[in-house]
Amino acid sequence: MNDIQIWTWSFVILSFSLYIGIAVWARAATTGEFYVAGQGVPPLLNGMATAADWMSAASFISMAGIIAFVGYDGSVYLMGWTGGYVLLALLLAPYLRKFGKFTVPDFIGDRYYSNLARVVAVICAIFISFTYIAGQMRGVGIVFSRFLEIDVELGVMIGMLIVFFYAVLGGMKGITYTQIAQFCVLIFAYLVPAIFISLMVTNTPIPQLGLIGNTGGEPLLAKLDGLTRELGFTPYLAGKKSMIDMTAITLALMVGTAGLPHVIIRFFTVPKVSDARISAGWALLFIALLYTTAPAVAAFARLNFIETVNGSVYEASDETATPEWFKTWENTGLLSWDDKNNDGKLDYHGGPQNEVNVNRDIMVLANPEIANLPPWVVALVAAGGLAAALSTAAGLLLVISSSISHDLAKRVLFKGLSDQNELLTARLAAIVAIVAAGYLGINPPGFVAQVVAFAFGLAAASFFPVIVLGIFTKFANKWGAVFGMLGGIGFTMSYIIWFKFIHPEANLPENWLWGISPEGIGVVGMMINFALVLVISRLTAPPPPNVIAMIEDVRQPE
Repeated sequence: MNDIQIWTWSFVILSFSLYIGIAVWARAATTGEFYVAGQGVPPLLNGMATAADWMSAASFISMAGIIAFVGYDGSVYLMGWTGGYVLLALLLAPYLRKFGKFTVPDFIGDRYYSNLARVVAVICAIFISFTYIAGQMRGVGIVFSRFLEIDVELGVMIGMLIVFFYAVLGGMKGITYTQIAQFCVLIFAYLVPAIFISLMVTNTPIPQLGLIGNTGGEPLLAKLDGLTRELGFTPYLAGKKSMIDMTAITLALMVGTAGLPHVIIRFFTVPKVSDARISAGWALLFIALLYTTAPAVAAFARLNFIETVNGSVYEASDETATPEWFKTWENTGLLSWDDKNNDGKLDYHGGPQNEVNVNRDIMVLANPEIANLPPWVVALVAAGGLAAALSTAAGLLLVISSSISHDLAKRVLFKGLSDQNELLTARLAAIVAIVAAGYLGINPPGFVAQVVAFAFGLAAASFFPVIVLGIFTKFANKWGAVFGMLGGIGFTMSYIIWFKFIHPEANLPENWLWGISPEGIGVVGMMINFALVLVISRLTAPPPPNVIAMIEDVRQPE
């Protein structure tokens, strides 16, 4: 067992023991504690838990990897995800907290006085959540596979077991306090190597300043842009996407983020409406720590990768040798080399003769090894990646279980269900969801990796319009909401399936509607949803007086 494995096992055992201990201490005894932590979480702590829930494996692992290889075009993720959080915090969260329910389908069902609307919302919530959670569990398996050198399948099973303890036993109460610990782990794990590498590359301890600093007497970004041009890649500072597609993707990520049920539910856990606003502010600060660091991590990783890999000799033993971390990552199948010209050297460049194929998702995890940082830093990043994946997985599991037990079982199928039986149903639903998520993590269907990227568009096309209109209009009615959600998500799903699965060869800008790619088409689905709700609501009976009174109450300051 090497030093990295020893450190990783140590961090994993310590952090997992902490998570389980918190879950046992904070186990839920009532449905209120299981769904919304008894609405007693202080704003500061809720801000930390929200940040952990928000920053999934996609934020921790994938975002910087995307920016490292895409460059300018990758800024859509920074702008869309952070902008979406601001939109959610300012526009929706306080009103949803004042509404006082447990889930997003609960709000939609009561606001639109319709079990049909509730069931449609449940289906949307479950679909969106499962696309996320499958990717999180797969990420857990990959981290275990690389750093502990065990099978991906066993890694997924270990992740399932840990999530079982604090999601099934603790519910939202256990998840909240576990996520607080996970935030501390993941943000420390993200910032420490970033600070180390910023010092090494630009001689400044602040990564954000390192991004605009100099390396070897030359501006970092200018050097990276020059290297990518020289090697035949798309210049780092140039974009390939059209303005309309960039705008559509950014907006789809923003409004989709503001409609994600596992993030919205976090604002139901604080004592007061004012606390929802305060916790949103704290969460934005905590999220900004990672999101402002990600572009620097991306630039450092790409620069170091090019300089240490390109031209190295695979079997050499001197300073020209291919680094050992490269060969270790080859074993995961996420990094490969094909010696096309049989010269024994790794030729990394753009074009058909490129010999190095790298999965962008490894860049954050491999970054400390690329920079030759100490083994404990490498292990810390692995623990941070696990914390990010597990924290989001737990939040998504709660959305699935609460949608089934509270919105479907108690509010639709078995209206006389007691609190005790509802709590039992919620735990059973969480167990089934964990097993299903584990199965998808072990045996991912071919479309999971693709669909995860489109979940934002689906959330934008389904939830965001009916939530906004449900709060800020009095005339939006049940038929508008039902047909709006079905029309928006139906169009968006059809567009994605057509270009990604039925005719992937036609997935070209000249074939897209208005030049909008499948990644950004959720914006059009959102517009369809808005239009259907507004038109159908005007053509059908208005909401009853008690619903209008409820809307007026929700919109009044506390």
